[in-house]
Amino acid sequence: MLSAEDNEVLCRIGAGTPMGELFRQFWMPAILSSELEADGSPRRLRLLGEDLVAFRDSGGKVGILDAYCPHKMAPMFYGRNEKCGLTCIYHGWKFDVAGDCLELGNEPGGEDHKHKVKIRSYPVREISNLVWIFMGDENQIAEFPHLEWAHVDAKQSHVTRWLQRTNWAQGFEGEIDSSHISFLHRTMNQSLRGAAVGTSLAPAGIWDDAPELTLRETDYGFVYGARRRADENTYYWRMTQCMFPIFNQIANDVFPRSGRCWVPVDDYNVMAFSYVYNADGPITEKEAETLEAGAGFPPLRDYGPTELDDGYVIDTFISKNVRGNDYLIDRDVQSEGSYSGIYGLTNQDRALQENMKSGFGLGPGKIVDRSSEYLMTADVPVITFRKMIIKMAKDLAEKGIRPAASMDGSLYNVRAISAITDIETFDELLEVYGDECRGIVTPAMAAE
Repeated sequence: MLSAEDNEVLCRIGAGTPMGELFRQFWMPAILSSELEADGSPRRLRLLGEDLVAFRDSGGKVGILDAYCPHKMAPMFYGRNEKCGLTCIYHGWKFDVAGDCLELGNEPGGEDHKHKVKIRSYPVREISNLVWIFMGDENQIAEFPHLEWAHVDAKQSHVTRWLQRTNWAQGFEGEIDSSHISFLHRTMNQSLRGAAVGTSLAPAGIWDDAPELTLRETDYGFVYGARRRADENTYYWRMTQCMFPIFNQIANDVFPRSGRCWVPVDDYNVMAFSYVYNADGPITEKEAETLEAGAGFPPLRDYGPTELDDGYVIDTFISKNVRGNDYLIDRDVQSEGSYSGIYGLTNQDRALQENMKSGFGLGPGKIVDRSSEYLMTADVPVITFRKMIIKMAKDLAEKGIRPAASMDGSLYNVRAISAITDIETFDELLEVYGDECRGIVTPAMAAE
């Protein structure tokens, strides 16, 4: 269980909250590069509870600005994106990607006063199919994370995003819960296990419902091994990487590899970013088509304006399987085809996470009441995650201690692996497979 006080620290991410300020120490994915066209429609975002608008100017540069014009607080989304700036259509105030005012349309002395006007903007970096944002102190900008998937050529990765209607922690905790795959993601057909591109559930013929877990804390979060018995003399190991505050990588023994990022929209919604990448070559057209079929990550989804709980609208991807249609659960399939009866790994996770018991917030799934949980040994990764990240947030708030990973991006240059082996202990596994656990990012790559 988690106390109500610590649950608040874990879940609340607005400006000035301990967890919100911790998130602002790191670079985070904001939007897909493909969503922004030069002089095209702006896109509405909400990140860490802040309403924002993203656009690509005439020269191809991306800006992420406050969603509202500083003049009369009109929405910049309806603005004209042209001639290297975004113009509010209410009174003609125009801003560039850096937030500097270019024109004060309705002000007779505009040329003399525009240098005094600025709209809030954030540092951005566009790399490998994503636009990233830094929302913290611009005098202490974090080092960009040396995540292997974020530094390969754009053709070598497939990145997607979708909205999940939960607090960020519920989604993240699902990624570090190795034992749930034995049940929620089980299919009755052994040949289909692990069939989704970049997803390693378990090789055919191996299904040990209760893996033994061993965890080691690191400067970037932690790594843990889940050991399942393969036969009398061998084990199936899954090593999962948990990289604070939002990144994880799923165990696999070959490319393509995959993982997720969990970027808080606000206290009650999170944007899930899924990545699949191949450091040895491009993602093939067939692999991309398989990913978009919805069996793994991402779900089958639509794109468009989506209203949040308080009425603010963002532009995003939404799964076709939602609470209102019971995630399209098929009871006949549940009896004969899959354990859950719900199509798609993402939708299986969301069906449970979006409907957990709520104790704080707007209804089921928004912020879980963790005070009544009954956690056991299979939950050690989740327990450790909560303990470590709450401590990091409090250390920053109370002592000014910045997290090590925000200042040293090389800590993220790791991989998650899986293996069938006769190795019995996790420490020996780490020693034997040490080279495979490191990514290929070099200082030169990271500096590009």
